Amino acid sequence: MVTRDLKALALNGTLKSSADGVSSTDRMIDLLLEELRHQDVRGSTLRLADHDIRPGVTSDEGEGDAWPTIRSQVLSCDIVIFGTPVWMGQPSSVIKRALERMDAFISEKDDGGRMPSYGKVAIVAVVGNEDGAHHVSAEIYQAANDVGFSLAPNAVAYWVGDAMGSTDFRDLDEIPDTVAGAVKMAARSAAHLARLLRANPYPDVN
Repeated sequence: MVTRDLKALALNGTLKSSADGVSSTDRMIDLLLEELRHQDVRGSTLRLADHDIRPGVTSDEGEGDAWPTIRSQVLSCDIVIFGTPVWMGQPSSVIKRALERMDAFISEKDDGGRMPSYGKVAIVAVVGNEDGAHHVSAEIYQAANDVGFSLAPNAVAYWVGDAMGSTDFRDLDEIPDTVAGAVKMAARSAAHLARLLRANPYPDVN
């Protein structure tokens, strides 16, 4: 029996729109998507700042809300990458908005008590010119898991430069070995877990 390929969607939570060019978050996401391709996972990126995602905690906040379309893309994937810069020591407001909208999953359980995100695997990508990558990933881990995503071991790849420094991740001539290693671990573990969950979905939890 032939099964469909695994799919990944990266939610880029940079504060910049696409008109502002490539962001450092893009670069980290691209590294993860490249490694996922080596694991036979095809992926794409959606830059959240390009879309009018309304505030709220439902799956549709009315006319003009871009979230319902993005939600459909999220739920059509096996792996979701949550990408964010470190901003004031926190995940960006843009990625937080996406997670807030996923709060609706909690009230959208199926007859077995499973959220629509059950069986989907999360990876976190963090970049910044200040400390806080562990704090940021911890916040996203907790939020993503609360709304039904699963986490494989070593589910984050990050880079932080000198505090208040002028070098961005996108400007590096070479990717540090430690970052490359973290990318490989995160992508391989996530792909492995996604395949396990595809073959063995979570049981009813009611």
